[in-house]
Amino acid sequence: MRNTLTLAIAMLALGTAACGKKLAAPDVIPPAAEQVPPGEAVAPGDVELVELPAAQADLIAKAGSDTVYFGTDKYDLDEATRATLGAQARWLVANPNVRASIEGHADERGTREYNMALGERRANAARDYLVSQGVPAARLLVTSWGKERPVAPGSNEEAWAQNRRAVTVLVR
Repeated sequence: MRNTLTLAIAMLALGTAACGKKLAAPDVIPPAAEQVPPGEAVAPGDVELVELPAAQADLIAKAGSDTVYFGTDKYDLDEATRATLGAQARWLVANPNVRASIEGHADERGTREYNMALGERRANAARDYLVSQGVPAARLLVTSWGKERPVAPGSNEEAWAQNRRAVTVLVR
């Protein structure tokens, strides 16, 4: 019994000592593009991405916007959307070490499932256009947030129009 008690105390002490030790963070964060095949949809939270605020600000300044908008229940690209995505593509081609998560969104109308699928179609449409403009598909991830992350609160056409979007988020 005494040996068992001594062994238990020793194991507890060893476990407590190990908890106090900090492990060094890896120097390199593995690219999410290696974890997810190019062009494959990523569920929110499946891949840990680190956003790049300074690069995002530069993209917005040089491309005019990181966001494109869609009509109700639409995911086709109009002339204004193609112009914005073209400017984003030029920035991405000029900055080959940056990757992007193309995030599709929908307004609050419709079911969660419908809006997740619509957000994915919007993000895929934006990604496909970026690829057609020379951005390697391996640098682009697709994420759908559906109606889960509205940028504009409200239940009116003005708010809905702002929430029907795809956003190019620069990541490491």
